[in-house]
Amino acid sequence: MNNFSQEPGRRVVTDAAGLNSFLTRMYGNMTLAVLVSAFSAYLTMGVFRSAVFGFFSAHPGMVWVILLLPIALSMGVSFSATRNPVGAFVMLMLTAIIYGVEFAIIAGVYSGASIASAFVSSAAVFVTMALYGTITKRDLSKFGAHAMAALIALMIAYLINMFLQSPAIAYIFSFIAVIIFTVLTAWDAQKMKQIYINYGGEVSTNGLAVLGALQLYLDFVNLFISLLQIFGMSDRN
Repeated sequence: MNNFSQEPGRRVVTDAAGLNSFLTRMYGNMTLAVLVSAFSAYLTMGVFRSAVFGFFSAHPGMVWVILLLPIALSMGVSFSATRNPVGAFVMLMLTAIIYGVEFAIIAGVYSGASIASAFVSSAAVFVTMALYGTITKRDLSKFGAHAMAALIALMIAYLINMFLQSPAIAYIFSFIAVIIFTVLTAWDAQKMKQIYINYGGEVSTNGLAVLGALQLYLDFVNLFISLLQIFGMSDRN
């Protein structure tokens, strides 16, 4: 969803300080988005619980808005990040807020222990793979391409299982999703580092930082949801 290529022939010399500054901004934005989602979920489940659930009970169609709006906002971030970094940052935060509301609704069927286990596990996996993707000299593009193809296939399978309603299949899909987003985390981390090296002098680095934060945030969110489904399997039985 971005216009950057990763052709191996293109190399731009960048100083270490500039790269470290970019990575700090990118991971800082991503961490802020996670914290905003957590705070949004807390407010939804606590302070505004009655109002939120009452609203969705009275307007069930709004559930689709909550599900689809983050997709539209994510596309907006991807297309506007380098042109309007401030607007892209605002859309990233709005995405985080809406996902927080979604988490609160989803978390209603899981125990606190399952939620905590899923969060700690997803954080550990994310930090490990993001660090690996940032420092490794191995080209992960082939692994990333395979993971993206697997993700598309998994999304199709998820749609089919919506009609089959098989908990066993959904459970297996959760493990597959964890593997896919583990690989994508490392790939996205490496990809954004390489995009900065190639294009950092030509476009807004703040915009690139927001774009990278979005991609890594979505990787973390999907890791968390997949692990929550695994840890919380007994909560739903």
